[in-house]
Amino acid sequence: MPKVQVNGVDLFYDIKGTGEPLILIAGFLCDLSYWSLIMPSLVPRYQVIRFDNRGMGRSSAPDSPYSMQQMANDVAALLDRIGIDKVHVVGHSMGGQIAQELALAHPQKVNSMILVSSLAKGDERFNSLIETWGDLPVRVDLKLYEKIILPWIFTDEFYSIPGMIEGLIEFAINYPFAPKAYTLYHHSRAILASDTTERLKQINCPTLVLVGKQDILTPVKFSQQLTQGIAKAELVVLDGGHGFLIESPDAVASVMLKFLTKWTPKDPTT
Repeated sequence: MPKVQVNGVDLFYDIKGTGEPLILIAGFLCDLSYWSLIMPSLVPRYQVIRFDNRGMGRSSAPDSPYSMQQMANDVAALLDRIGIDKVHVVGHSMGGQIAQELALAHPQKVNSMILVSSLAKGDERFNSLIETWGDLPVRVDLKLYEKIILPWIFTDEFYSIPGMIEGLIEFAINYPFAPKAYTLYHHSRAILASDTTERLKQINCPTLVLVGKQDILTPVKFSQQLTQGIAKAELVVLDGGHGFLIESPDAVASVMLKFLTKWTPKDPTT
């Protein structure tokens, strides 16, 4: 899988499938592998582009402040480098914040947008949590860090599956591309500094806002705010929590594909 240099960093990316381009933007603590469980549903219909945000996975990790606008410009530059003019955009959590900035700064590149478990601006509880998540990596080991974060990501039902959480923690501990502590700090501060509340009305692309009913990290009220602010937005609430891309990938992919089909030209040969 290749890398391209954009805006002073090397971005690691992967392209699979054919059809209209669809780019997936991962969130905090996640690289492109986070989308693995929904890839089988998307690849038969779309040219799916995944990449690691600056600081994550196999992309460069400069030890300097990050911003959503900067990471959105990374996405735009990546698309230019691989010769793609316009895409459907999906962003999960922090990735949805990046997607909003992409739609605002580069509207000509965005065919449609799906904001999954995302937000325009955090409330006090959310901000306190994200600040803590940015500060913790230099104070605790990765195993304890995961134990602290995962209850905010997954539902009670998921926790009740024997061995599931232990398996995820073991995977994270042994993952060869774990992020550096300073990256998590810089990403957390980018999340805290991001606020599109007053600019949502400038987003003109068709938008699906998708959230889990049991999401306690980015609760339904955050998605309702996005839907009310974006003129062409529709809201879908599914069972599940912040991590429903892992808990129920088929259900999430089904809703995504139903939306994308409305904004994907039909092949005249079929």
